[in-house]
Amino acid sequence: MAGHSKWANIQHRKGRQDAVRSKLFSKLAKEITVAAKMGDPDPEKNPRLRLAVKEAKGKSVPKDVIDRAINKASAQDGENYEEIRYEGYGPAGVAVIVEAMTDNKNRTASTVRSTFTKSGGNLAETGAVSFMFERKGLVVYPAAVGDADTVFEAAIEAGAEDVESTEDGHEIYCEFTDLNDVSNALEATLGESDSSKLIWKPTTTTELDLEGAEKLMRLINALEDDDDVQTVTANFDISDEIMEQL
Repeated sequence: MAGHSKWANIQHRKGRQDAVRSKLFSKLAKEITVAAKMGDPDPEKNPRLRLAVKEAKGKSVPKDVIDRAINKASAQDGENYEEIRYEGYGPAGVAVIVEAMTDNKNRTASTVRSTFTKSGGNLAETGAVSFMFERKGLVVYPAAVGDADTVFEAAIEAGAEDVESTEDGHEIYCEFTDLNDVSNALEATLGESDSSKLIWKPTTTTELDLEGAEKLMRLINALEDDDDVQTVTANFDISDEIMEQL
């Protein structure tokens, strides 16, 4: 599993998840607020909001935080966030997609550009690297939910396209427009998922050595530490041998 999966494993091993817990909650709450503001504040009538709430619950965001985020959407003095995608190249020519929500485009663009430059990369034009990715829906289940065959059958029945099963869990992919329906169908057969969200799935990857992996980690960490940045995706691959050294 390349890109996001490897990155999740690296973060888990380094204990970084605990360090960014509050920041993660803030980013998930922002997505809930934006989703509620763009559509109906009732998750059952708003697919994007329903997925945002499901993702937040999967990451153990407290119910009162979720409720506050939804209510914030109807507040007259609430912030107006704009969704922006940045694309660029990191160390070793790795393609990087940064998705942000900001109330100040100039501030965010300046920070993202500076972060790329300081990390040995460079920000490019929109569309410069996204052709190396596919927009997909991703539903993640723990390994304990069932064996590979059981999950594969449930996924195909739910309308998914592909499943990648490892000892760490099951990653179920579908067309991005089908994510809400596939997620609901899977929930009926497999129960609540660990995660259900839209992603950029690499169609080609760049193999990194130890030095390149360390440099890329610094870039992604710096980007993710920015309050305006929601997600960071890169088309890298790292061997198990190098993973052990990180």
